[in-house]
Amino acid sequence: MARKRIVVGISGATGPQYGIRILEVLREADVESHLVLSKASRRNIVLESDHTVEQVEALADVCHDVEDVGAAIASGSFLTHGMVVAPCSVKTASAIANSYNENLLVRAADVTLKERRRLVILFRETPLHKGHLEILRKCADLGAVILPPMVAFYHRPKTIREIVDQTVGKALDALGVEHDLFRRWSGGDLSVVQ
Repeated sequence: MARKRIVVGISGATGPQYGIRILEVLREADVESHLVLSKASRRNIVLESDHTVEQVEALADVCHDVEDVGAAIASGSFLTHGMVVAPCSVKTASAIANSYNENLLVRAADVTLKERRRLVILFRETPLHKGHLEILRKCADLGAVILPPMVAFYHRPKTIREIVDQTVGKALDALGVEHDLFRRWSGGDLSVVQ
């Protein structure tokens, strides 16, 4: 497999901008993207972004129907470099944690874990109760990278895009995709605060 291949799942949690931006960056990086949208994500894309579902699908190299559990990404023999679920709802994280493969998004995540490939979960819920923490612990125990979108301020973001890009960059770091989405920490110059 010469070209990197990444599966992108967008679930129904708030924040479809994370998945959309990942698709944009993967296209720029010449990474083959395979997209699967949950039913609820289709609604959130329209409610929370300036994109239509069709525009989001056009960003991917291949789009898969969430109900098609026979799609290529449902099999471990289909080689990928990993998968990101951005954003990841509680429902989707719970299904992943329990291998409840009711749809292609969860099945693809389950395949990613069973094949020991990198699965990155941008969990979108707050505050968290013990049930959420148990779900996330279980996902981590299975090998997933839990990467909730946490705002970093060391690079002094001035726009929402810069905030999104920092999280997207962290997700792409976890997947081994090179990018220049944010200024990396190189040590603090304390003389500026004295």
